[in-house]
Amino acid sequence: MTTFESLKLNNNLIDGLEKQGINSPTEVQSLVIQKILEGKDLIVTSQTGSGKTLAYVLPLFEKIDTSKRDTQALILAPTHELVMQISEQVALLSKNSGIPVTSLALFGEVNIQKQIKNIKSIKPHIVIGSCGRILDLIKQKKLKSHNIKNIILDEVDSLLSSNNISVIEDIIKTTLRDRQIQAFSASIDSSTVDVCESLMKEPEIVKTKTYINPKIDHMYILGEPRDKFTLLRKSIAATNPKKAIVFVNNEDSIEVITSKLNYHHYDAVGIFGKMAKEDRKTAMDRFKSGKAKILVSSDLSARGLDIVDTTHVFNLDFPANKNEYIHRSGRTARGNRSGDTISIITKKELSTIKDYKKEFNIDIKPKVLRQGKLFDFRG
Repeated sequence: MTTFESLKLNNNLIDGLEKQGINSPTEVQSLVIQKILEGKDLIVTSQTGSGKTLAYVLPLFEKIDTSKRDTQALILAPTHELVMQISEQVALLSKNSGIPVTSLALFGEVNIQKQIKNIKSIKPHIVIGSCGRILDLIKQKKLKSHNIKNIILDEVDSLLSSNNISVIEDIIKTTLRDRQIQAFSASIDSSTVDVCESLMKEPEIVKTKTYINPKIDHMYILGEPRDKFTLLRKSIAATNPKKAIVFVNNEDSIEVITSKLNYHHYDAVGIFGKMAKEDRKTAMDRFKSGKAKILVSSDLSARGLDIVDTTHVFNLDFPANKNEYIHRSGRTARGNRSGDTISIITKKELSTIKDYKKEFNIDIKPKVLRQGKLFDFRG
């Protein structure tokens, strides 16, 4: 069995991980930490909740020269929430290990002058941020990128959307020629691999076993399109989740669904791309703290979210593809916990349910609502 010691991590990092209750590496950490330390470019596919963040953060801590106060590593992520989540993990590891790695989160919709002051005062070794704001600060010569030798592309399939590719290319061009790049996600298709290979030097592709967490129970409720919200509301009442994420396909419907849930006395918040940064933060803080039990979101906004006590995922709209089903389901059953994924579907999605059962080797059980409870459907 692989240990952190056998991966040649220093004792301070190992002690820091123990303070977080982490005593042995996950599969993806066992597979990639040594490769990153050896300087390889990687394209890594590993399921949600598998420990991808630490898989790249731990070797970054080994590589950074803390005697130099310049930016040496860059982590790019597609959403504000994921940027903050990674930033918190980096800060926690620095605190627990006693290794003086400094870091800073940078993204749009925040006062850029304040960010420029933070860059000057903190002098971050690691910058975690969104593509647009990072490139803007580099172009203004406020963020010096000429010493960056490690670049991480997190949730790369989402990050490399068509309008982002040129921005990421421009960022990479400003960094050291002998830079090292790694791309991580739970699902990476062939077109994403092609783009990654154009940015990297002879990248190695690493895939962990593709499976959905066996601690998730999968269910579906069949109904007419006009009844979907009613079925969602009754499903929430029947299951009484500690915390739940409700997924929709259309961001424009998030405010309406959130308002309807609150009208029915469920404490709900919504997050979507066009939302003001402060409003998004307030919504996430309410959900994380438990003041709101339900978060309504699209796939993009919830990418990579790690809210450990999320007990239920509801698909009000069935995911558009199998990768999104993996991402959505992976928001529950974090760590050693169990969880439920409940999809509200119409007849046209029955064939897709059948495909997913076969593809992922999972049982997605049909359920019906009766007298305020969920029962197995006996057809």
